[in-house]
Amino acid sequence: MSAGPAVILDNRRGNSPHIASSATVVGSTRMGLDAGLAEGAVARSIGEALEIGGGTHVLENSVIVGYPEAPTVVGRRSTFGHRCMVIGATVGDLCEIGNASVLMPGARLGDRVFLGEGTVVPKGAILPSDVVAVGRPARIIRAASTEDLDRLSALRDGDLSVPAASSVVVQPIQGVISMGQLYAYRGIVPTVAATAVVFPTAEITGDVVIGERSIIGAGVKIIGDSHGPVRIGSDVQILENTVLHLLPDNELVVDDGVTVGPGAMIHGCHIGAGSVIEPGAIVCDGSVVGSESVVRAGAVVKQRSVFAGRSEIDGFPAIAVGRVSGQIRTPNWALRPGDLPDMTSQASDR
Repeated sequence: MSAGPAVILDNRRGNSPHIASSATVVGSTRMGLDAGLAEGAVARSIGEALEIGGGTHVLENSVIVGYPEAPTVVGRRSTFGHRCMVIGATVGDLCEIGNASVLMPGARLGDRVFLGEGTVVPKGAILPSDVVAVGRPARIIRAASTEDLDRLSALRDGDLSVPAASSVVVQPIQGVISMGQLYAYRGIVPTVAATAVVFPTAEITGDVVIGERSIIGAGVKIIGDSHGPVRIGSDVQILENTVLHLLPDNELVVDDGVTVGPGAMIHGCHIGAGSVIEPGAIVCDGSVVGSESVVRAGAVVKQRSVFAGRSEIDGFPAIAVGRVSGQIRTPNWALRPGDLPDMTSQASDR
């Protein structure tokens, strides 16, 4: 299948959704009038499970994902700051979501919710309307004040009305997979297995090896430059807008069957087989995550940390908060083989 940036939709009459040239839409997504995806943003819908309300804007390098078990429904005239991750969550009208916030499956935000930068709203958490919340995990620190609402109004040209429900559907165009962008560094060209899938907006540089059936998602950056090699095993998923890099005299190894969620930062570490790195997590140089472990959303694994296999890892900085029991399964928010044909998009009225 071939894929490129989403089509830029005509917004001159003030009603069509507008999608930046470097944004990516995967799967069928419903977008309200005047809704927008900024440069580098990714919207991915599995089974038509994503709706972005009228006048809502998803800013640069954010990722918004909906899937059948946890559809994402976003209200009208809400704004998501840079590099937000919204995975299977429900968000109301007129919300302000701070940069680099992470909303996990089943999270529910009411209307006029204000999230501070880097806030993590965990799975199933509920934030009522008219509150301010911060932290990892999110905690309500106060009710929204008159000053908060005045600022919200100023950001929306003095108008806090919401439009009537109306939308268009961004539909995928079937095609043929094309390889992402591969760059040589000092004569070394990345090696990608023939059965691997690299989304066209991904970029891979230098001494990188990617194994069989692995998937490198939209906007991913994998950099194997003079600092050392990057080795990615088979059946690995590196999802949207994740960055992989490393410090000098180091290596980065991702073993077979690992899933790395959207917006993660994986730097010069070793991630054991079958592990899951949830959206927005950071794993730093010299650290080791044992096999079949889970690094929770927004956690920061500091340099040279070592965790045994089947560890549940969370916090800032991260610690082992428990043990993983039972079989580790690929998360529902990951890609599925049947999703891969739906990679480019256009808009149509429905």
